Amino acid sequence: MTAVRTDKTGARTDEAAEVITGARERIDALDDRIIGLIQERVAISAVIQEARISSGGRRVNLAREMEVLAHYRSALGKPGTSLAMTMLELCRGRI
Repeated sequence: MTAVRTDKTGARTDEAAEVITGARERIDALDDRIIGLIQERVAISAVIQEARISSGGRRVNLAREMEVLAHYRSALGKPGTSLAMTMLELCRGRI
């Protein structure tokens, strides 16, 4: 028998539990990369906002945000819009 516990995965066999455990490890690694990329995006957004404000502009460029929303919606469908809104919210007003 394997050391994988089926009760933690919801699987009914050890083989399925092993597949699920491995896939979850990959998802966790992807999530860590996604979080890192979002943190990088937040930092870059702060640089843009600072430059825009110091030049007399507004903190947020709504036309650009609409482009971002359309890009995410095009790539991911309606849930992409919600994802982009959350990401944009994270990136606003950090300076």
